Amino acid sequence: MGLVRIRVRELAAERGWTFKEVAERSGVVYSTITTYARRSSISMVDFRAIDKLARAFGVMIEDVVEIIEEGVK
Repeated sequence: MGLVRIRVRELAAERGWTFKEVAERSGVVYSTITTYARRSSISMVDFRAIDKLARAFGVMIEDVVEIIEEGVK
């Protein structure tokens, strides 16, 4: 299983949004936003949440998710 980093902190800062604003604009639960923002890497994410974040930030999903470590086959 690979590891990814969700760039919510950077994208919010670029727009001057708080995490609460990100949650309100995206429809993603605040606790999920803060979890993604505080972790340097994560192995499992909710794809629907990532899609909502991308739409709220007006970017592609690839701009929200950074691959840290590829999964091993």
